[in-house]
Amino acid sequence: MKNMRIMMMVVVMTFTTITYQFALHHTPAAHAFSEQIIQRGATGSDVIELQARLQYNGYYHGPIDGVYGWSTYWAVKNFQDTFGLEEVDGLVGQKTKDMLATSTKFYSDYVYEQINKGRRFTHYGGVPLDIQSAPTDQEIKRARQIAEQRKIESEKQYKAQANNQQAKQQQQTQQKQQEQQQQQAQQKQQEQQQQQAQQKQQEQQQQQAQQKQQEQQQQQTQQKQQTDQQQQQDQQKQQEQQQQQAQQKQQQNNQNDQAKQPTQEKKDNNQQQNDSTAVNMPGGFSQNDIQLMANAVYGEARGEPYIGQVAVAAVILNRVNSPTFPNTVSGVIFEPLAFTAVADGQIWLTPNENAKKAVLDAINGFDPTENAIYYFNPNTATSSWIWGRPQIKRIGKHIFCK
Repeated sequence: MKNMRIMMMVVVMTFTTITYQFALHHTPAAHAFSEQIIQRGATGSDVIELQARLQYNGYYHGPIDGVYGWSTYWAVKNFQDTFGLEEVDGLVGQKTKDMLATSTKFYSDYVYEQINKGRRFTHYGGVPLDIQSAPTDQEIKRARQIAEQRKIESEKQYKAQANNQQAKQQQQTQQKQQEQQQQQAQQKQQEQQQQQAQQKQQEQQQQQAQQKQQEQQQQQTQQKQQTDQQQQQDQQKQQEQQQQQAQQKQQQNNQNDQAKQPTQEKKDNNQQQNDSTAVNMPGGFSQNDIQLMANAVYGEARGEPYIGQVAVAAVILNRVNSPTFPNTVSGVIFEPLAFTAVADGQIWLTPNENAKKAVLDAINGFDPTENAIYYFNPNTATSSWIWGRPQIKRIGKHIFCK
């Protein structure tokens, strides 16, 4: 079987050589493989070159399709065995590539032209198998001698290349050693520079820490001053509230004293008060304005402390005085979506005396909100917009904002 295989190889080599002598001037020089190891399952240009070179020697008779299948695998193993390579494993490494390159030719232009035309040719050069004639014994002997000579020459070339590679490797190792020494010297310099840079950073960090401590001390002193000022302002407000409460008590006492007077005198006083109220109410507001504000305060803040009810009335007045809101009490209160009490109908509940009193205190200038024009209950508020308003203070359950 082995002799038959050798004879077939020689026959194919002889006829392929004769067939392509006339086409050599139309084809370019042979190409080389890439550095990648070719193995079964691979595809691409390396496999096409491998199949073409094996067909040149007569080892492969399948289609040149660029797919490393079983037929290509056995052709590679037969080639490795015949040319006496050390490893007959079907892996096309550098030694196998060198042997193929020295013992075969690869006409890439012709091969790719046939592939692009869609032809499935099974013999290198496109010569059909049925028109080939069997070689004589002398031709077979000559072919064997040529193959052996090629094998010896290829092994010599391979050894020479190996020696050259060893010399190159030695040179490369020497160069690498020199480069490593240079790198080590550079690394030492870099380490020294890094140490210097670290020292500078530490000094800068210390300076920054000292500056931060000084800034913190300044901030603390400023905060203390602000807290002291706030405490003073709070004390002043408490005193003002106490004075206002004292004034309210005096007014109530005066009213009680007036109630003890004769009925006719009380009627006369009431008549005079009604007449004066109809003509001129506090702050220029009518009785209807005061009543409407009392309804709004009672509907919005009847569960709040007294100062919280005054705060709601103050917000209404601040809106009346603001250019961004209506300039009347009714316009402010009944502005769409302005007050919850209007939306749910609680505006029409009958207000108590505290609500009315809170309205009068607000009209007389008592504004615990510090000019706020918005307020909301943080436990029930659903609008993200109101949370973005600058907050002034919290009174009861309400937060008052600018």
